[in-house]
This record gives sequence, C-alpha cells and structure tokens, in this order.
Amino acid sequence: MRQPAPPLPRRLAGAALCAALAGPAAAADIPIGAGADLARAVAAAAPGDRLLLASGRYAGGLVIDKPLTLEGPADRSAEIVGTRQGRTLWITAPDVTLRHLTVTRSGLSLAEMDAGVFLDRTAHRALVERNDILDNLVGVHVWGPDDATVQGNRIVGNRELRVAERGNGLTLWNTPGTRVLDNDISAGRDGIFVNTSKRNLFRGNRFHELRYAVHYMYTNDSEISGNVSIGNDIAYAIMYSHRLVVKDNVARGSVEQGLMFNYANHSVITGNSVDGGGKCVFIYNANHNTFQENHFANCDIGVHFTAGSDGNRISRNAFLHNRNQVKYVGTRTLDWSVDGQGNYWSDNTAFDLDGDGIADTAYRPNDVVDQLLWRAPSARILLNSPAVSVVRWAQSQFPAILPGGVVDSAPLMKPPGASNQELQ
Repeated sequence: MRQPAPPLPRRLAGAALCAALAGPAAAADIPIGAGADLARAVAAAAPGDRLLLASGRYAGGLVIDKPLTLEGPADRSAEIVGTRQGRTLWITAPDVTLRHLTVTRSGLSLAEMDAGVFLDRTAHRALVERNDILDNLVGVHVWGPDDATVQGNRIVGNRELRVAERGNGLTLWNTPGTRVLDNDISAGRDGIFVNTSKRNLFRGNRFHELRYAVHYMYTNDSEISGNVSIGNDIAYAIMYSHRLVVKDNVARGSVEQGLMFNYANHSVITGNSVDGGGKCVFIYNANHNTFQENHFANCDIGVHFTAGSDGNRISRNAFLHNRNQVKYVGTRTLDWSVDGQGNYWSDNTAFDLDGDGIADTAYRPNDVVDQLLWRAPSARILLNSPAVSVVRWAQSQFPAILPGGVVDSAPLMKPPGASNQELQ
C-alpha cells in the first residue's frame, strides 16, 4: 500500500497556503531548511515565489517546471548534490533564476546530455548567476531557450575524466539572444561550445585548463569580447560562422593557436592581444574579414594564412617578435595595407625619411627560401650554405624574382595604439 507523503515543514506549508489565498500575483519568499525535500518545495510553491535555501546539502535530480527563484546564501553554501545520474537541476519553465548555489555531481553521459544545470527549450529568460557549478559533466547546457543569461559563475569540470571524455563548461545549441558573462571556466573539454545559434554575447569570461576556450560552430551575428584565455590549446576557434565581432580578447600561452578562423566570414576582429604559443592567428578559408588594431606577439608563427582566404582587410596590427611573422604558401600577391596604412613589424628595419610614420619601402615577410622550406622542410640543412646566401642576395637586388605572397606596401614605423584588454 502506498504511504502518504510526509507533511511539508510548517513554515513552508504556511507560506504556500498564504500564497494560494493571495492569488497568483502575490509571490512569496519561502525559507527552506537545510536538507529539506526540494522537489516537494517546488511542487508546493506558486509561480514567481523565491525559495531561500539555508546552508546545507539538498538532493539533486530536481525538475523546476514553473517560474521560480532558487537562492542560497551569498557564500554559496547551499549545495544541490546529484547522484551521478542524469541532470542535477533540470529547468523546463521560463523565467527561472538560480543564484548563490553550489550545483554538483551530475551524471556522466554525453549521449543523455547530463549536466549540472540543464536549460530546456522552454526555459526562456533563465538567469543562472553567481553559482559554483562543480564536478559535473557539462556545467550549464543551454538547449534551445531564448534570451538566457549565465553570469558570474565559477564552473569547474570533472578532472578525473580524460579531456576527450569531459563535457564543456557551457554547451549552447540554438539559443538566440543568450548571454554568457563574467564566468570563470576551467577543467572541461571546451570552455564555451556553441552550435547553430545567433545573436549571442560572450563577454568578460576567463578560461583555463581547457582544449578550446571558445568554440564557435554555425553561429552568426554574435559577439566575443573582453575574454581572457590562459594556457589552453586554442583560445578562440571560430568556425563556419558569419558576421561576428571578435574584440578586446586576450590569449596568453596558447599551445597551438590564439585565434583560429575556419570559414568565418564578414567579421570584424579588432583590439585582441595574443601573446605566446604556436600560431598567434590561423586563417583558413576565411573571407571578407577586417583584422585591425590587434597585437600578435612571441609566437612561433604570427599569422598562418592559407586555403584561398580572400577579401580580407588586414591593417594597423602589430606583429611583435614572432619567430616567423607570416606563413603563406601561395602564388598570389596579397597587399596587407588599407588606405595607405599597413601594419607594424618588429623585424622591419626600414627608414622613414619624410617622417610620416610609414616606412619608405615595402615589407615582405617571406621570400623564395621560406617557400622552399615550407614545401621541403629537409632543405633546412642548407640554410647556411653559400647557395642560399646567393639566392637571398639576388632577391634583394632583383625584386622581380620574388615569389607571390604577402607584401605590406605601407608598413608602420611604430605599433598602433590598440585597445587591448589588460590581463587580469
């Protein structure tokens, strides 16, 4: 015989009764004691109520199916703990707020979309702010709602899993208008992975211990600004996306690439600072973009430019102390200057006799020898040979024999004053 459910705590039952008598417009603040049954508290609450959780542990596996606020103490000592099965918090209603909570121990199935916080398609305008979201497969999964906001959270993945088995700090799919602001994200696969979306804003986030900090796929008309990536494999991977603004971001010590653009088109990339790593920027079949006021420094390769990228405007950037400023394997000649202003190159020793800030001679980052080494790396053994010296002398005397490639016809004598975000 089925046993009746135990009664609600007296404070909760009284608050729920008062809310019911007052009608739907009278939202209530309902105190919840440590260890209370949150599922029963949610069932008894009226839409718009605020459940105020005391410090303590609460069982996860909770579905929130009406507009509510769940709020803990400011020190985030109210812990909602999953069982390593499914989703710790599953939001299916619009206008739900989660604030000052610790959410932990989701399931570990990527196929089942397990997550610490799962915002379902109907969770429009959800607000997830100032929480600790720890030791979950995916920290926050935003699966289709409009205009969600995830801000000011600390999101740390499961370090016991291999990187390939981990989920992302945030996963977003088809969620127009969603904003991800001022979070600290670490120990996942990707910090933010977004697919098939539009009108998103990712701003002021900090990323570390990740494969990619931000990973864009098929996401248009969006902005990535003011973020900081430290020591990740790739900082900002922008793929198959159009009409983006990528500005004032920082990438430090990226193992492979600071900025990567693969079929990213009609975008503006400005004010970014990339320092150290393999390639500061990798541009692969990316077209009609504007690169301006960026600083690319101390990488093995400043810019790797390839695969027919066309129509890009590249000017007023600073290329500082990269081992190879540019790698471009192609026969076309590309002029990286716009309206009489090119870029600053730290290895350019040209003169400026008229004092207009523009070098008197064009700058070419690559020559015939560079092209040979890219095509036949084993030829590096000949670099100090007399034959190579003769080839380089001939190029300097007869510029017509130079190969196609990048030329800056108006190189700057000083680095431009880019609006780069300082590393926090």
